[in-house]
Amino acid sequence: LGGYAVANSLAAAPASPAPAATSPIAPPAATQVMPDFADLVDKVKPAVVSVTTKLKVDPTDVEGIPTPFGMLRPAHPQAIEARGSGFIIDADGTIVTNNHVVKDAKSVSVTLSDGTELPATIVGRDPRTDIAVLRVSAGHKLPWLQLGDSSAARPGEWVVAMGNPYGLGGTVTAGIVSALGRDIGSGPYDNFLQIDAAINHGNSGGPLFTQDGRVIGVNTAILSPSGGSIGIGFAIPSNMVRSVVADLEKSGHVTRGFLGVESQPVNAVIASALNLGKGETTGALVASVSADSPAASAGLKAGDVIQAVDTTKITSPRDLAVAIASVKPGQTTKLDIIRDGVRQTVDVKVGTMPSTQVAEARKPVDHESVGLALTAITPNLRQQLSLDDAVKGDVVAQVK
Repeated sequence: LGGYAVANSLAAAPASPAPAATSPIAPPAATQVMPDFADLVDKVKPAVVSVTTKLKVDPTDVEGIPTPFGMLRPAHPQAIEARGSGFIIDADGTIVTNNHVVKDAKSVSVTLSDGTELPATIVGRDPRTDIAVLRVSAGHKLPWLQLGDSSAARPGEWVVAMGNPYGLGGTVTAGIVSALGRDIGSGPYDNFLQIDAAINHGNSGGPLFTQDGRVIGVNTAILSPSGGSIGIGFAIPSNMVRSVVADLEKSGHVTRGFLGVESQPVNAVIASALNLGKGETTGALVASVSADSPAASAGLKAGDVIQAVDTTKITSPRDLAVAIASVKPGQTTKLDIIRDGVRQTVDVKVGTMPSTQVAEARKPVDHESVGLALTAITPNLRQQLSLDDAVKGDVVAQVK
């Protein structure tokens, strides 16, 4: 009976269903969508250019081939090409790029996004901010880009970089603003936007866009032990670019304000020695005042701590250099200072920075191997230490 029941059970079992027809997997609709920059790139790409610079090399600087008869050298100088990026800022063919892209150029040419190659002239260069202005004549109006407001940039904001890395023109990379106001030691007015969009050799001079298509920076440098992008790139803010470009277009050079002081940072030890008050460790300490300078005429002295230029707060020597450089020569500005623990305001008629003057900030000196913290001799310290006016130098504020 058991066998019969099993047999009937098997006979009564339904047949296996036929496999269903195959169809593509349909994922659920995404609740969050990553940004798509395709439409933005289509609009801005025609105004982004590749810059080719031909450099003439002195034959005496070219290594030859050693032979028993001496060193062979080429009969004629060799031309070396360097490549970078740029972007058009008006319909008449004015182009912004980096100074280091066109420095020492024998000739410069620009390639538009449609492949048209045009000779370019250098309108002006500013090594201190690494900005240069070129001009091309295309015979017709060109598409151009508008400079945005870099002061509105925020860390975490999406940005797009375009340029000519390694000769690959029209390359687009995206990322975010990583940080603001970076000083990387490349010049006296460093105030870079840090970005993580991939920047490589040849991207120099290319634009950095926000999602509304405005340029908020000029890609100019990377931090990399390998020479390639590791996600730490730097762009010159558009507000600085706007000011420099206006001067270069007007006169071919940049005119900056000049105060005539060397300054150094304020730390806790110096703040205590100068009676700056509890918690006051910011500002630019005047280390020296140049003779016959605007600072000397205004009565600034070594030991003064400058804490504001007009309404701009000064937290470091770099802040002072940038603030004074932006003041038009001949204009009177107010400096908020602390002298011997007393706050006061000084009016200074800003001069014109000499061409040989690099910055207002004194280059930091590493005293670590000696273990000393030094400060300037102020009138207050001179009195405390019973020093007459003939005594010069710095005071040892602390020994490590």
